[in-house]
Parts: sequence; structure tokens; C-alpha cells
Amino acid sequence: MGYSFTPDDVAFLRSGAGRGALAAASDLELSRSSMIADIGELRGRYAPFDAALIETVTCRRKARAKLRHPDELLLTDDGVQQATAWPVAQTRAVEIIRRYPDSVVHDVTCSIGAEVMELSLRLGVAGVIGSDIDPVRVAMARHNATTVELSAPTVLLRADALTPTSSADVIIADPARRTGSGRVFRLDQLTPPLLDLFTVYAGRPLIVKCAPGLDYQSLRDEFGFDGEVQVTSLDGGVRETCLWSGPGTRALRRATVLRNGDGMVSRYEITDDEADDVLAAEPGEWIVDPDGAIVRAGLVRHCAHRHGLWQLDPQIAYLTGDSVPEAGRGFRIIEQVTVSDKALRKALHALDCGTLEILVRGLDVDPDVLRKRLKPKGSRSLSLVLTRIGRKGVGFICEPGVRGPNPG
Repeated sequence: MGYSFTPDDVAFLRSGAGRGALAAASDLELSRSSMIADIGELRGRYAPFDAALIETVTCRRKARAKLRHPDELLLTDDGVQQATAWPVAQTRAVEIIRRYPDSVVHDVTCSIGAEVMELSLRLGVAGVIGSDIDPVRVAMARHNATTVELSAPTVLLRADALTPTSSADVIIADPARRTGSGRVFRLDQLTPPLLDLFTVYAGRPLIVKCAPGLDYQSLRDEFGFDGEVQVTSLDGGVRETCLWSGPGTRALRRATVLRNGDGMVSRYEITDDEADDVLAAEPGEWIVDPDGAIVRAGLVRHCAHRHGLWQLDPQIAYLTGDSVPEAGRGFRIIEQVTVSDKALRKALHALDCGTLEILVRGLDVDPDVLRKRLKPKGSRSLSLVLTRIGRKGVGFICEPGVRGPNPG
């Protein structure tokens, strides 16, 4: 839990004096070794706002890999953690415009305004509304919206997400997944609860951002969710599961794989509308580890069919073939071995292995523990893929993993 900002803190930070104080605080190291001296300097010059200054600068530094122009934003620690990374938010904004052109979009849990800013930048949106129950976050979002050149009329206000306050065409929500005691995982522990959002906004397009590990199958089986499930990754890390419901949606699973290359975001998508008939057969030239979004969306076989790959085992998410698709990592096979420590150690020693990446699926193996037992001491970097085919454990010693070409 970070510092708890007050409305007075935000008012100061938005003022001319506050901007000057933030510039001064930004010049400080604010490291563990310098913190006592830095606090003393800021307290002597800017009390009682020294803690707000330190927290703001710290949050800006955390947000540099996630948000646009972070050094101009007002942020909380929780707000940064839950904020959607800008390439993901940008991709969603573009899709909303494509699906619902010239609509008014209301983010009912806008927090510090990351999603609002991406929407407000776009032509094709009739208007953007952001609301949050926390007045401090609303004030921060109002400031943050001024840091971008808005293309759509934008309004920010304080409101409870479960009390409809607009007739907006499209609703976005991002229920909080943290409480004072840490992360929560049950659907009824989210704030606001997921099922309450579905009830309140029934009949309107509703887009709900959830944790990557959401059990969407349980949501379908137990609660009758009949909308679209979209699992999104960015640069190899799964970021969220997004639920699209309401008019114009249908039961569909979709994986969206994004890569950010110097501000240019490439996108790969696959859905369960595609065929999934593939064989399990002997390994080809490559072992392919599909992107995590594809695995979590249950679209491994669909990916294999699209790219002419096949499976080693019908129950395991590794693929194999003679090429590496856009949405995955490929490991060129050097040697196939058994999974005994003795066999692995002998083969790795013969290949002069020194640095070893270990990937495991379908076997009860701890990669870190195994690496210590194998004690590679050579000069060559290699990858070891451990899995099972049927009931038999098998290992593939490979060249270091490479990503497939950027999605088109």
C-alpha cells in the first residue's frame, strides 16, 4: 500500500508551486540509501506535501514502461499497478471505435484515467466519460486528461460504478482486484463485484477488464456468461482477460497478442471460430511454445492448424513443426534425450552448455532445482524443453529460443 493522497495534496500538485516542487523532487535520487536525506530536504522546503511529492515521483518512475508521458501524470501506487498498459488500452480503444462508431463511452471505474486518455485521443468517439468513487482519483484523472490533446469531448466525475449516471452507449469497467489485505481472486470479492456489473448494465455493450487468470469457463458454466472472452498479452506477458457482453457480442474465445516496438504496436489475433483439427506426431525442426494468451484462451490447436504445426501430445500445449509462427517462441532441436539427471548432464556437458534456460510442461519438475543439479559449466547458451509424450517424459536440448516474426 502506498501513500494515501488527500484532495489538498492533489490541489497542491496541480498548482504552479506544486509543479515546481515536483521538478525539484524529480532531480533527487530517492533510493534506499538516499531516502532519509531526500525526505529531509523536501520536508524542509515543501512540508506538509513532502510525502505526496515523493510518492508522485516514485509512481511516475514505475509507470515509465506502462503509460504515456508518465512524468506529467498524477498517480497513486495502486493506480499504476491496475492501470492498463497504453498499447493494450490503445488497441481496445481502436476496437471500440470499430465496433461502436460515434458512440459515447463511459469508463465507470476510471481510476487515474489511463483508459480515458486513450479513448479521448481518438477520432470516431462521440464522447468519453470517466467516473470513480474515489474523489482523489477523479481529481488525478481530470489532471491527467489535460496532458493529452483530446479529440473527443471528455467529462470526469465522481460516481459509484453500480449507480448508472449516464446513458452512454458503451460501458467499460475494471473491478479492483486488491483490498487492504492483498489480492483477491473470487468474483464476488472484486470491487465492484463482477456479477453486479453484468446486472446493472444489462442491455448495453459492457467491457470488463479482469485478471489474466480469470476462470472464464466457470463463469460460463456456473453463471451463464454468453459473451466474448479476450485474453491479451503484451511483449510475451499475459496482461488481462477482457469480457465483452451485451448487444452485438456472442460466445467466443479470442487471443490478442501485442508487441510494442518503439511505439509501433503490432497485433496478432486468433479465435475459436478457426479450425482446430491437428495431429500429434514426431517432432519437427522446432519446438514451439505458443504465446501465453493463446494458451490461456485454449487456442493452441487453432494456432497449430493456422500455421501448419502439430502437437507432440494431445494434452500438452507445446507445438512442433518446421517454422515459428508470429505468436510464439521457437526452439530449434539439437538433440532429444531422456529426462534422467544422468542423461541430461552427459548430453549438456558434451554440448559445452553453460547458461541453460529450462521450460517444463506436463512434468513435475522445478527448473531452478534441476539447473542446480545439472551444474552446467561450459560456455554455450542452450535451452532445455522438458515435457511428456503419452506417459513418457522427454527432453529436447535446443538452441536458445527465438520469437517468431512480428505480427502483421
